[in-house]
Amino acid sequence: MTAGRKETQAGTETPETEFIRRSRAYLTGEYLPKILACLDRLEYEDIWWRPGPGSNSVGNLVLHLAGNVRQWVVAGIGGLEDIRDRDGEFQATEGPSADELGAQLKATLQLVEEVLGGLEPERLSEARTVQGLDTTVLGALYHVVEHFSGHTAQISWITKMRTGEDLGFYRIDPDGRVHTTWREVESKRENQ
Repeated sequence: MTAGRKETQAGTETPETEFIRRSRAYLTGEYLPKILACLDRLEYEDIWWRPGPGSNSVGNLVLHLAGNVRQWVVAGIGGLEDIRDRDGEFQATEGPSADELGAQLKATLQLVEEVLGGLEPERLSEARTVQGLDTTVLGALYHVVEHFSGHTAQISWITKMRTGEDLGFYRIDPDGRVHTTWREVESKRENQ
């Protein structure tokens, strides 16, 4: 094995290809299923409830995530048109249903998958300007993953607060081994 490369089932993976692969896995394989599971548990009123006047609802956060990831990845990295309405994401006090929000986020992440699926690792150092901020392709993707993570946690917290339920995303065996279960939640959703 060469320095900086690691063996995987698919062959040799560089740190750059691993970064792209893991970014895709976090966005579509972890954060999306968690958000969809939260949307499934909430009533319409809960989706648009705000914890306080300076806070955002789950609905605002889902609109915001779709807008942000489209702007930074689909437009910023992929070069497609930037059609974001950032102010509208936060101003909404009511809007789409849980199913509509979920479908919008899934459709946006499908575009992200298309962009990242064709992203050559050599392009990670290319310069980009997004929202007037100078960055690189790697910087833009890193921003999106951490941004998505933070808002996924907020959505989970609001869902727990509004339902009073554990979301069941993790199961811990008596020996301390942790199992992730959000994929099981997503497969149950798809089978309904």
